[in-house]
Amino acid sequence: MVEADLEKVMQIETASYDIPWTRKNFEDCLNDKNDCVLLISGQHTIGHAIVSYVLDEAHLLNICVDPRYAGKGFGRLFLQSLIRVAREKKCVMFFLEVRASNHRAMGLYQSEGFNEVGLRKGYYPAPNGREDAVLMTLDMRLDAYA
Repeated sequence: MVEADLEKVMQIETASYDIPWTRKNFEDCLNDKNDCVLLISGQHTIGHAIVSYVLDEAHLLNICVDPRYAGKGFGRLFLQSLIRVAREKKCVMFFLEVRASNHRAMGLYQSEGFNEVGLRKGYYPAPNGREDAVLMTLDMRLDAYA
């Protein structure tokens, strides 16, 4: 992902979330040298992800698939590719936060080996106040990821 991609990224982000990231959030991630990745199918950008790396840990900051492509397995393939990259970078833990109401995403993460390890109260802005985040981790030292 580069700055020229942000218009399409923002279209997908705003179509996907009631309270999307701002363009500045994405610009900051690009400037901070995070892995800012696009999901491309044919000629179409259909998703994006931001992963931060610190030492031997990866942190998924944002992942999004265009709602028109939801339920077709793209999110799973995208997540698996992000995990693969983290392994190539010798990460041993992969962290993420997910809205407590996002059961579909939590199911995906759990099916890929992530476990719930905590709750962050009031972490996300929500239309009617704040929403909790479920903290999940993937221990990539386990046999399935070795």
